[in-house]
Amino acid sequence: MRFDYMHPADQLIMIMERIYKHGMTTTSGGNLSIMDDQGDIWITPSGIDKGSLTRQDIMQVKPDGTVIGIHTPSVELPFHAHIYKIRPDIKAVLHAHPPALVAFSLARKVPEVYLTPASANICGNIGIAGYEVPGSAALGDRIAEQFEAGHDIAMMWNHGVVIGSGSLFEAFKKFETLETLAKLQIDAKRLNGNIRVLTQQLLETSGSNHMPLLETFVPKSISSEEKAARREMVQLIKRAYSQKLFGATQGTFSQRLSDGSFIITPYRIDRAYIEPEDIVRIQNGRCEDGKTPSRSVLLHKTIYDLHKEINSLILAHPPYIMAFAITDAEFDSRTIPESYIMLRKAKKIPFGKSYSSILDIANTFSESCPMLIFENDSVMVSGTSLINAFDRLEVAEFSAHSIIAANGIGDVVPINDEEVKDIEVAFHLED
Repeated sequence: MRFDYMHPADQLIMIMERIYKHGMTTTSGGNLSIMDDQGDIWITPSGIDKGSLTRQDIMQVKPDGTVIGIHTPSVELPFHAHIYKIRPDIKAVLHAHPPALVAFSLARKVPEVYLTPASANICGNIGIAGYEVPGSAALGDRIAEQFEAGHDIAMMWNHGVVIGSGSLFEAFKKFETLETLAKLQIDAKRLNGNIRVLTQQLLETSGSNHMPLLETFVPKSISSEEKAARREMVQLIKRAYSQKLFGATQGTFSQRLSDGSFIITPYRIDRAYIEPEDIVRIQNGRCEDGKTPSRSVLLHKTIYDLHKEINSLILAHPPYIMAFAITDAEFDSRTIPESYIMLRKAKKIPFGKSYSSILDIANTFSESCPMLIFENDSVMVSGTSLINAFDRLEVAEFSAHSIIAANGIGDVVPINDEEVKDIEVAFHLED
């Protein structure tokens, strides 16, 4: 989908729908705007249900202040206009009150963005705007000060967040990532583990920004098997995104085909609108021409080369499991029998190893270790099929959620060693 080809009104509706659907704004809360090439500001209306906007509801404000539309522009129009005036590079502004970020604003704190390479790259430095009355000139001045200082994100005490970017989708990506980070840190606190923050040196030396260069090939045909695999993968990617197992442009699925090649998700394609033709085929170490695969493509290839029993891999950032990834708390799958049967002995891998020690990581996978937690990065699960790997990812996230919730009730009591042996015998899980 070419987001930049969409009319501003359609972009506003699409992104507001995603924000509302994912529980990051309320019926009356939040506002979005776009400044087009003619200098017109397109903005969501004031007091209209954010869950059922149509393109007729979007307001257009001309450079001379003329208002076109059937409603009143958002009460926050003044600070949107002020941001556009002082930051010509910004073409879209997003303001909302998502629960986790509001929690930080109530505590007068800012989420730590240096927890994963992706969050550090996407969010950058965050400004702080003190409290003022909504819609007031004073609030607009406070917010404008942060953008004038070079920040693209301003946390608002006792209010929410304002984000500006070169496009509405980029603003949404920052917003989604920041809210996920806020939730992640809240859950990590409940684990009573020490939160690890990445240094700039670690980020620079980890190889997390490295994009592997592969030779290309032009497919002569696409088999029915591959078409079916692409269709299934897209369906599960969209399901994973709707379940918040990863963000708009993050998360990687791959699946081996019977001829030894495999298909994998592309780099930086919106997971909410991904289509079968976007999926990338990798054959004999070469990439389908005209496409860019996930940066983890070499890790996937190495695992497939070493493990003939593994036919699918998923690398994701599910928020509850990621609470274990950013702390020194250990994930124990001995919660309920299903969790242990599916996940066995998950291992935690030091930060950066997934980029620098690919062969070692590939050798770590086994029948008794189908899941790896990469510190401050991601989670990877293997499976005999794509649905098997996806099931494991869901079970891992549900188990992590339960452990975090249990910490608010009392001490977590895992299934003991004798009970584990009984499960292994009953389900033939002996190593």
